[in-house]
Amino acid sequence: MQTIPTERIDFQSGGTRCAAWLTLPDGPGPHPAVVLAHGLGATHDMMLAVYEQHFAAAGIATLAFDYRHTGASDGQPRQRISLRAQGGDVHAALARLRTHPAIDSTRLGLWGTSLGAMNVVRAAAQRADIAAAVVQCPIVHGPGAARSLGILGPLRLVPAVVEDTLRTLIRRGRRYIPIVGPSGGFAMVTADGAEAGWNSTVPADAVFDNRIAAGGAVSIVTTSALRHAARVRAPLLVCVCDRENLMDPRYGELVAQRAPNGIARHYDSDHFAIYHPPLVDLVLADQTAFLKEHLHVGA
Repeated sequence: MQTIPTERIDFQSGGTRCAAWLTLPDGPGPHPAVVLAHGLGATHDMMLAVYEQHFAAAGIATLAFDYRHTGASDGQPRQRISLRAQGGDVHAALARLRTHPAIDSTRLGLWGTSLGAMNVVRAAAQRADIAAAVVQCPIVHGPGAARSLGILGPLRLVPAVVEDTLRTLIRRGRRYIPIVGPSGGFAMVTADGAEAGWNSTVPADAVFDNRIAAGGAVSIVTTSALRHAARVRAPLLVCVCDRENLMDPRYGELVAQRAPNGIARHYDSDHFAIYHPPLVDLVLADQTAFLKEHLHVGA
Protein backbone atom coordinates (compact mmCIF):
# COMPACT_ATOMS: atom_id res chain seq x y z
CA MET A 1 0.00 0.00 0.00
CA GLN A 2 1.30 3.43 -0.90
CA THR A 3 2.17 5.64 2.06
CA ILE A 4 -0.12 8.65 2.45
CA PRO A 5 1.86 11.86 3.07
CA THR A 6 1.83 13.42 6.52
CA GLU A 7 2.27 17.17 7.02
CA ARG A 8 3.53 19.01 10.10
CA ILE A 9 0.99 21.61 11.29
CA ASP A 10 2.00 22.61 14.83
CA PHE A 11 -0.43 24.49 17.08
CA GLN A 12 -0.36 26.49 20.29
CA SER A 13 -1.77 25.15 23.55
CA GLY A 14 -1.61 27.28 26.66
CA GLY A 15 1.04 29.44 24.99
CA THR A 16 3.26 26.44 24.19
CA ARG A 17 3.92 24.93 20.76
CA CYS A 18 2.62 21.39 20.28
CA ALA A 19 4.16 19.42 17.43
CA ALA A 20 1.38 17.99 15.25
CA TRP A 21 1.04 15.83 12.15
CA LEU A 22 -1.89 16.01 9.71
CA THR A 23 -2.64 13.09 7.41
CA LEU A 24 -5.25 13.77 4.71
CA PRO A 25 -7.09 11.20 2.58
CA ASP A 26 -6.70 11.26 -1.17
CA GLY A 27 -9.24 13.28 -3.12
CA PRO A 28 -10.94 16.61 -2.59
CA GLY A 29 -12.12 17.68 0.83
CA PRO A 30 -13.45 18.78 3.10
CA HIS A 31 -12.74 15.56 5.00
CA PRO A 32 -13.97 14.27 8.35
CA ALA A 33 -11.14 14.07 10.87
CA VAL A 34 -10.14 12.63 14.23
CA VAL A 35 -7.61 13.82 16.78
CA LEU A 36 -5.32 11.01 17.95
CA ALA A 37 -4.45 11.23 21.68
CA HIS A 38 -1.60 9.00 22.87
CA GLY A 39 -0.90 7.40 26.24
CA LEU A 40 1.42 7.98 29.18
CA GLY A 41 4.82 9.24 28.01
CA ALA A 42 4.14 8.12 24.45
CA THR A 43 4.92 10.26 21.40
CA HIS A 44 3.95 10.40 17.74
CA ASP A 45 6.79 8.03 16.80
CA MET A 46 5.29 5.25 18.91
CA MET A 47 2.86 3.37 16.64
CA LEU A 48 0.59 6.24 15.61
CA ALA A 49 1.59 5.98 11.93
CA VAL A 50 -0.39 2.72 11.77
CA TYR A 51 -3.58 4.55 12.75
CA GLU A 52 -2.87 7.64 10.63
CA GLN A 53 -2.40 5.56 7.51
CA HIS A 54 -5.33 3.24 8.11
CA PHE A 55 -7.87 5.95 8.89
CA ALA A 56 -6.70 8.20 6.04
CA ALA A 57 -6.99 5.30 3.60
CA ALA A 58 -10.60 4.92 4.77
CA GLY A 59 -11.36 8.60 4.07
CA ILE A 60 -10.78 10.00 7.58
CA ALA A 61 -8.11 12.64 8.17
CA THR A 62 -6.08 12.46 11.38
CA LEU A 63 -4.27 14.99 13.52
CA ALA A 64 -1.72 13.38 15.82
CA PHE A 65 0.35 15.42 18.25
CA ASP A 66 2.85 15.29 21.09
CA TYR A 67 1.60 16.66 24.39
CA ARG A 68 3.27 19.73 25.81
CA HIS A 69 6.61 19.02 27.56
CA THR A 70 7.09 15.76 25.63
CA GLY A 71 8.50 14.53 22.33
CA ALA A 72 8.88 17.14 19.59
CA SER A 73 6.70 19.68 21.42
CA ASP A 74 8.02 22.60 23.45
CA GLY A 75 7.60 23.07 27.18
CA GLN A 76 9.82 23.12 30.23
CA PRO A 77 10.48 21.22 32.36
CA ARG A 78 10.61 18.19 30.11
CA GLN A 79 8.37 15.24 30.90
CA ARG A 80 6.06 17.28 33.08
CA ILE A 81 2.88 15.27 32.62
CA SER A 82 -0.35 16.91 33.75
CA LEU A 83 -3.73 15.48 32.76
CA ARG A 84 -5.27 18.94 33.03
CA ALA A 85 -2.71 20.30 30.54
CA GLN A 86 -3.08 17.28 28.27
CA GLY A 87 -6.83 17.83 28.17
CA GLY A 88 -6.13 21.39 27.07
CA ASP A 89 -3.91 20.04 24.31
CA VAL A 90 -6.78 17.87 23.02
CA HIS A 91 -9.07 20.90 22.87
CA ALA A 92 -6.35 22.94 21.13
CA ALA A 93 -5.86 20.16 18.56
CA LEU A 94 -9.58 20.22 17.78
CA ALA A 95 -9.43 23.99 17.39
CA ARG A 96 -6.56 23.60 14.91
CA LEU A 97 -8.54 21.09 12.88
CA ARG A 98 -11.59 23.35 12.77
CA THR A 99 -9.58 26.08 11.00
CA HIS A 100 -8.02 23.85 8.32
CA PRO A 101 -9.59 24.35 4.89
CA ALA A 102 -9.40 20.64 4.03
CA ILE A 103 -11.35 19.60 7.14
CA ASP A 104 -15.13 19.47 7.62
CA SER A 105 -15.58 21.05 11.05
CA THR A 106 -19.01 19.42 11.41
CA ARG A 107 -17.50 15.91 11.28
CA LEU A 108 -14.82 15.80 13.97
CA GLY A 109 -13.98 12.89 16.24
CA LEU A 110 -11.60 11.89 19.02
CA TRP A 111 -9.51 8.75 19.37
CA GLY A 112 -7.49 7.88 22.45
CA THR A 113 -5.33 4.98 23.51
CA SER A 114 -4.31 3.93 27.03
CA LEU A 115 -4.13 7.06 29.24
CA GLY A 116 -5.17 9.06 26.16
CA ALA A 117 -8.61 7.52 26.69
CA MET A 118 -8.88 9.47 29.94
CA ASN A 119 -8.23 12.70 28.05
CA VAL A 120 -10.67 11.80 25.27
CA VAL A 121 -13.59 10.90 27.54
CA ARG A 122 -13.11 14.01 29.65
CA ALA A 123 -12.78 16.26 26.58
CA ALA A 124 -15.79 14.70 24.83
CA ALA A 125 -17.88 15.30 27.95
CA GLN A 126 -17.19 19.02 27.65
CA ARG A 127 -18.13 19.44 24.00
CA ALA A 128 -21.25 19.25 21.86
CA ASP A 129 -19.37 19.42 18.54
CA ILE A 130 -17.85 15.92 18.60
CA ALA A 131 -19.48 13.50 16.17
CA ALA A 132 -17.79 10.31 17.45
CA ALA A 133 -15.18 9.10 19.92
CA VAL A 134 -13.13 5.90 20.14
CA VAL A 135 -10.91 4.68 22.97
CA GLN A 136 -8.85 1.51 23.20
CA CYS A 137 -7.10 -0.31 26.08
CA PRO A 138 -8.55 2.55 28.13
CA ILE A 139 -7.00 3.76 31.37
CA VAL A 140 -9.97 5.79 32.57
CA HIS A 141 -9.84 5.47 36.36
CA GLY A 142 -6.60 6.46 38.06
CA PRO A 143 -7.44 4.92 41.46
CA GLY A 144 -8.19 1.63 39.71
CA ALA A 145 -4.87 1.74 37.89
CA ALA A 146 -3.10 2.45 41.18
CA ARG A 147 -4.78 -0.54 42.80
CA SER A 148 -3.45 -2.77 40.04
CA LEU A 149 0.07 -1.95 41.28
CA GLY A 150 -0.64 -3.19 44.80
CA ILE A 151 0.00 -1.24 47.98
CA LEU A 152 3.81 -1.30 47.80
CA GLY A 153 4.01 0.19 44.30
CA PRO A 154 2.53 3.62 45.10
CA LEU A 155 4.23 3.72 48.52
CA ARG A 156 7.67 3.38 46.90
CA LEU A 157 7.02 6.59 44.98
CA VAL A 158 6.02 8.78 47.94
CA PRO A 159 9.53 10.07 48.81
CA ALA A 160 10.16 11.02 45.16
CA VAL A 161 6.80 12.81 44.91
CA VAL A 162 7.53 14.76 48.10
CA GLU A 163 10.99 15.68 46.85
CA ASP A 164 9.65 16.81 43.48
CA THR A 165 6.99 18.95 45.18
CA LEU A 166 9.62 20.63 47.37
CA ARG A 167 11.92 21.19 44.39
CA THR A 168 9.05 22.84 42.53
CA LEU A 169 8.35 25.18 45.45
CA ILE A 170 11.98 26.33 45.70
CA ARG A 171 12.41 26.42 41.91
CA ARG A 172 15.01 23.67 41.72
CA GLY A 173 15.26 20.99 39.01
CA ARG A 174 12.52 18.35 39.00
CA ARG A 175 12.82 14.92 40.59
CA TYR A 176 12.15 12.24 37.98
CA ILE A 177 11.01 8.65 38.27
CA PRO A 178 10.81 5.99 35.53
CA ILE A 179 7.43 5.65 33.85
CA VAL A 180 7.73 1.89 33.48
CA GLY A 181 10.07 -0.71 34.93
CA PRO A 182 10.36 -4.41 35.78
CA SER A 183 7.89 -6.11 38.05
CA GLY A 184 8.59 -5.15 41.66
CA GLY A 185 11.02 -2.40 40.61
CA PHE A 186 11.04 1.33 41.17
CA ALA A 187 8.82 2.95 38.52
CA MET A 188 5.32 4.31 38.19
CA VAL A 189 4.16 1.20 36.29
CA THR A 190 5.62 -2.17 37.28
CA ALA A 191 2.87 -4.57 36.23
CA ASP A 192 3.98 -7.90 34.80
CA GLY A 193 4.83 -7.52 31.12
CA ALA A 194 4.50 -3.73 31.13
CA GLU A 195 8.16 -2.91 30.46
CA ALA A 196 8.37 -5.29 27.49
CA GLY A 197 4.98 -4.11 26.27
CA TRP A 198 5.97 -0.44 26.35
CA ASN A 199 9.21 -1.19 24.52
CA SER A 200 7.28 -3.13 21.87
CA THR A 201 5.63 0.12 20.78
CA VAL A 202 8.95 1.94 20.23
CA PRO A 203 10.36 1.52 16.68
CA ALA A 204 14.10 1.09 16.24
CA ASP A 205 14.49 4.68 15.00
CA ALA A 206 12.47 6.24 17.86
CA VAL A 207 13.35 7.27 21.41
CA PHE A 208 11.15 6.72 24.47
CA ASP A 209 11.95 9.13 27.30
CA ASN A 210 11.15 6.77 30.15
CA ARG A 211 10.69 9.31 32.94
CA ILE A 212 8.07 11.55 34.48
CA ALA A 213 8.42 14.45 36.90
CA ALA A 214 7.36 12.62 40.05
CA GLY A 215 4.64 15.07 41.07
CA GLY A 216 2.71 14.23 37.92
CA ALA A 217 2.11 10.71 39.23
CA VAL A 218 -0.31 12.11 41.81
CA SER A 219 -2.69 13.62 39.26
CA ILE A 220 -2.67 10.43 37.19
CA VAL A 221 -3.60 8.08 40.04
CA THR A 222 -6.23 10.44 41.45
CA THR A 223 -8.00 11.39 38.19
CA SER A 224 -10.99 9.50 36.80
CA ALA A 225 -13.21 9.79 33.74
CA LEU A 226 -16.00 7.65 35.19
CA ARG A 227 -18.22 10.52 36.32
CA HIS A 228 -17.66 12.34 33.01
CA ALA A 229 -18.89 9.45 30.87
CA ALA A 230 -22.57 10.25 31.40
CA ARG A 231 -22.03 13.65 29.76
CA VAL A 232 -20.47 12.29 26.56
CA ARG A 233 -23.17 13.00 23.98
CA ALA A 234 -21.31 11.61 20.98
CA PRO A 235 -21.39 7.94 20.02
CA LEU A 236 -18.53 6.35 21.98
CA LEU A 237 -16.78 3.07 21.13
CA VAL A 238 -14.80 1.55 24.01
CA CYS A 239 -12.39 -1.20 22.93
CA VAL A 240 -11.80 -3.22 26.11
CA CYS A 241 -8.87 -5.60 26.57
CA ASP A 242 -10.25 -8.50 28.58
CA ARG A 243 -6.77 -9.45 29.87
CA GLU A 244 -5.89 -5.84 30.72
CA ASN A 245 -2.86 -5.83 33.01
CA LEU A 246 -2.72 -2.11 33.91
CA MET A 247 -6.27 -1.66 35.23
CA ASP A 248 -9.34 -3.77 35.89
CA PRO A 249 -11.12 -3.87 32.48
CA ARG A 250 -14.51 -3.42 34.15
CA TYR A 251 -13.79 0.31 34.37
CA GLY A 252 -13.65 0.54 30.59
CA GLU A 253 -16.92 -1.36 30.38
CA LEU A 254 -18.41 1.02 32.96
CA VAL A 255 -17.55 4.06 30.80
CA ALA A 256 -19.38 2.47 27.87
CA GLN A 257 -22.40 1.72 30.08
CA ARG A 258 -22.59 5.25 31.48
CA ALA A 259 -22.18 7.06 28.17
CA PRO A 260 -25.65 7.63 26.65
CA ASN A 261 -24.46 6.39 23.26
CA GLY A 262 -21.65 4.13 24.44
CA ILE A 263 -20.82 0.67 23.17
CA ALA A 264 -18.12 -1.74 24.37
CA ARG A 265 -16.28 -4.23 22.21
CA HIS A 266 -14.14 -6.85 23.92
CA TYR A 267 -10.86 -8.35 22.73
CA ASP A 268 -8.74 -11.22 24.01
CA SER A 269 -5.76 -8.99 24.68
CA ASP A 270 -3.57 -7.56 27.39
CA HIS A 271 -2.75 -3.84 27.36
CA PHE A 272 -0.18 -4.14 24.57
CA ALA A 273 -1.15 -6.95 22.17
CA ILE A 274 -3.87 -4.68 20.79
CA TYR A 275 -1.16 -2.61 19.05
CA HIS A 276 0.26 -5.55 17.11
CA PRO A 277 -0.80 -8.06 14.43
CA PRO A 278 -2.97 -9.98 14.18
CA LEU A 279 -5.22 -8.22 16.72
CA VAL A 280 -4.56 -4.65 15.54
CA ASP A 281 -6.13 -5.47 12.17
CA LEU A 282 -9.38 -6.64 13.79
CA VAL A 283 -9.52 -3.65 16.14
CA LEU A 284 -8.81 -1.18 13.33
CA ALA A 285 -11.57 -2.71 11.23
CA ASP A 286 -14.06 -2.26 14.08
CA GLN A 287 -12.92 1.29 14.82
CA THR A 288 -12.95 2.30 11.16
CA ALA A 289 -16.47 0.96 10.61
CA PHE A 290 -17.65 2.87 13.67
CA LEU A 291 -15.99 6.13 12.62
CA LYS A 292 -17.18 5.86 9.02
CA GLU A 293 -20.76 5.40 10.21
CA HIS A 294 -20.81 8.30 12.65
CA LEU A 295 -18.60 10.69 10.65
CA HIS A 296 -20.72 9.95 7.57
CA VAL A 297 -17.84 8.91 5.37
CA GLY A 298 -19.05 8.35 1.83
CA ALA A 299 -22.57 9.49 2.61
